[in-house]
Amino acid sequence: MKICRPTTPARRQMTIADFSGLTKKKPEKSLRRGKQRISGRGHGGRVTVRHRGGGHKRLLRFIDFKRRDKTGVPGIIAALEYDPNRSSRIALVHYSDGEKRYILAPEGLTIGETVVSAERTKVKVGNCMQLKHIPVGYKIHNLEVTLGRGGQIVRSAGTSATLVGIDGVHAIVELPSGEIRRLRCECMATIGTVSNPEHNLITIGKAGRMRWMGKKPQVLGKSMNACDHPHGGGEGHAPIGLKHPKTPWGKNAIGVKTRRKKKSKAHLLRPRVKRLRKK
Repeated sequence: MKICRPTTPARRQMTIADFSGLTKKKPEKSLRRGKQRISGRGHGGRVTVRHRGGGHKRLLRFIDFKRRDKTGVPGIIAALEYDPNRSSRIALVHYSDGEKRYILAPEGLTIGETVVSAERTKVKVGNCMQLKHIPVGYKIHNLEVTLGRGGQIVRSAGTSATLVGIDGVHAIVELPSGEIRRLRCECMATIGTVSNPEHNLITIGKAGRMRWMGKKPQVLGKSMNACDHPHGGGEGHAPIGLKHPKTPWGKNAIGVKTRRKKKSKAHLLRPRVKRLRKK
């Protein structure tokens, strides 16, 4: 983590990620393509998600979340790279059969190391194997929820799940949210914690940096006109004048459950831990 010199009021609080451990090279040409920016528009061309637009151009990197078709094929880590489309770092793997692929880089993985994906292999950071062959208590990431679909959860920077135990055909896993869930023991997972654990410590510092990231400013509803928001209208920065705060579309904004109802909780052993917001 780099702390900026306070040459301006904005830079006094600004912190920047340290890229010193990354390889100074352009992304692999065969594993990238241009990324179209839709700026929060739907298929009809209208804004469906507000406060998105602009930002720096990005190249989309193709990440191999499955690694199933490379069973038993060893690969050497050729580079550790930055990916603007995710919070974690990515690693370029040169497989012994000549193919190149990107994978999520776990913390502690270095250039020159060998990684393997198999049903059962050596328990080592970066190796991918079935849950039933991973020792209990180990940290894992890029966790498969549905067989054959590849890693779906525990993929953001600094996160990891813990294998709690094996119960018959199921593996019991504690997720980063505190939720304990049963998964099929044939599901694949990668050993280790996702790289870039200091990502949550970054302070943006100024509004312009958010614009580089493609995020536009948010405006309070009470600052709008009455035709634009239920909180709008009145003289100056007036109170909202309502019993319950509303969304721009007139629905209650506070006290409403927003989580989807899961179809089945048969494999949920403990719900997620509710964390109190810091005031």
